[in-house]
Amino acid sequence: MKGLIELKNVLLKNGVLYDVETSEYNKKDIIIKNGKISEIGEDLSSKFQGNEIIDLRDKLVFPGFIDCHTHLGIIEECTGKIGADNNETSDPVTPHLNGIDGINPFDVSFKDAIRSGVTCVMSGPGSNNAVGGRNVAIKTCGTIIDKMIIKNPVGFKISLGENPITTYGINDKCPVTRMGIAALIRELFMRTEDYISRKENKNLEERDIRLEAVIPLLKGEIPLRVHAHRADDIVTAVRIAEEFNISKMVIEHGTEAHLVKSYLKEKNIPVAYGPLLTPRIKMELKARNYGSIVELIEAGVKTALITDHPYNSIDCLRTVAAIALAQGLSFKDAIKAITINAAEILNCQERIGKLDIGYDADIVVYDSNPLDINSKVQFTLINGEIVFARE
Repeated sequence: MKGLIELKNVLLKNGVLYDVETSEYNKKDIIIKNGKISEIGEDLSSKFQGNEIIDLRDKLVFPGFIDCHTHLGIIEECTGKIGADNNETSDPVTPHLNGIDGINPFDVSFKDAIRSGVTCVMSGPGSNNAVGGRNVAIKTCGTIIDKMIIKNPVGFKISLGENPITTYGINDKCPVTRMGIAALIRELFMRTEDYISRKENKNLEERDIRLEAVIPLLKGEIPLRVHAHRADDIVTAVRIAEEFNISKMVIEHGTEAHLVKSYLKEKNIPVAYGPLLTPRIKMELKARNYGSIVELIEAGVKTALITDHPYNSIDCLRTVAAIALAQGLSFKDAIKAITINAAEILNCQERIGKLDIGYDADIVVYDSNPLDINSKVQFTLINGEIVFARE
């Protein structure tokens, strides 16, 4: 892999561009200025003012792939427990945690991401706590995490089901049951409602970092992101959200989401689905099946595919899309599940997820169909800079 090459003004010539909304291919040039796509059209050489020209020679050009649920950099590879910063298991309720404080941009998995064409991920706290904290959308290249941020926070993490119970309940500490998890979450939200009232009435004696972190959620500024595998846990999440007038929610994992697909469609709740390549190592995964995403999308549920890195490696994102394709998902929907759908779930769709004027120049160039396992990334660009080039 080459070092980072700064290209402020770039012309990508003779690429075959894929349109994620129409599924059409068109041979076009792209002009990149200051990290953004400035112009797309035929034979733009005469309009280009700069000296960095890359002839793509009819290679396939896609928007950078997006994984909207990972623990990239917060569960570091090659480090063991000392690099696992995703769960603050000293307390089952930790709303004040911020994912950026635990993400190491020097984790080797970031190189795997850019080599495989993944240019953006959501990363943050794990699922051992009933309330885990806040997560962030970041680019996958950089050395200063604050400069890699696309949006922070992009969600408020809660977890239902096995994980909080097996983390705390086995020690006879709440939550011991699913009812206990729901009660902890409700208690936090009720306390925050009271806190907001005192704050608005200028009756606060001191700030509370935990409750301050919940305010953007209850005011509708960020979505509730819910770790939930079982169908009954998904319904519990909807129930709690409606009790507190939480208008934005994402189901993460959704192993049994296909069992309540009509309900999710009715409530307009998207699913960050996966990871697909995980064996059924716990009870909640017994319904895991590669075809569930087909059911969800056919039902009209907005769905993105995820790796949940490191539980599936980040460089397997296009592999899980290929598996979904083999189960009957259309090529168009498979690509949307790792581009524009993921961008919309992160509420970053005005910057990333497709090749369009004004969008971040996050681009991946393949030598053939990216869902063919034999295809290879030729170039990955982030913010208009070549961060990977095949020798």
